[in-house]
Amino acid sequence: MRILLAEDDRQLNSTLTYQLTQEGFDVDSCFDGEEACFYGEQNIYDMILLDRMLPHMEGTDVLTSLRTKGITTTVILITALGTLSDKVTGLNLGADDYLVKPFDFEELLARIRCVARRPHTLTDSDTLTVADVSFQASEGILTGPAGKCTLSKREAALLEAFLRSRGQLLPRSNLLLKVWGPDSDVEEGNLDNYIHFLRRRLSITGSRLQIKTIRGVGYSLQDTAC
Repeated sequence: MRILLAEDDRQLNSTLTYQLTQEGFDVDSCFDGEEACFYGEQNIYDMILLDRMLPHMEGTDVLTSLRTKGITTTVILITALGTLSDKVTGLNLGADDYLVKPFDFEELLARIRCVARRPHTLTDSDTLTVADVSFQASEGILTGPAGKCTLSKREAALLEAFLRSRGQLLPRSNLLLKVWGPDSDVEEGNLDNYIHFLRRRLSITGSRLQIKTIRGVGYSLQDTAC
């Protein structure tokens, strides 16, 4: 799961980034509302942890802007403002949950997992079953008719993006952002290499799924039985 953490307290930001990374999440962090809005608009995150009191642009304004633009990414507001009216306002603006500071990391982790299990989110299950394969995202294990194999972390992130968007065209730029992150200087040739790796993985497991190249645009995961 890729998470965007928007928190202007640099010590808290650093601590949460480290703790979440240790739990297996891919975390990008920023420190003000304008950055949070920009990164959120890329629509590459599974969840956004959004501080309400951010410089340059408040978290509630960021949330409103994202929802207005059709970004449905799960958002957990994190704030020191804990009155009932504050919570109601945040939820009415489109937040999926509301966590009041100070909090224990275990509570944040529990809320992340709880919200991620809701059916409307992109991360409702650790195990994805598509066509003739199943994929355990946290373990990186792909199982098909001919057997199973274990994927690297980068391969797993890329395959998860394809499985969650089967049949859809995924532009190269979107895949690079989602798998490598907005601050990465990865070369596009690396994406081609990983596409090659995934095609081999699908072949090894005997799957009928194929990653089709849409020349000049991107890729699409297709079920050849359809």
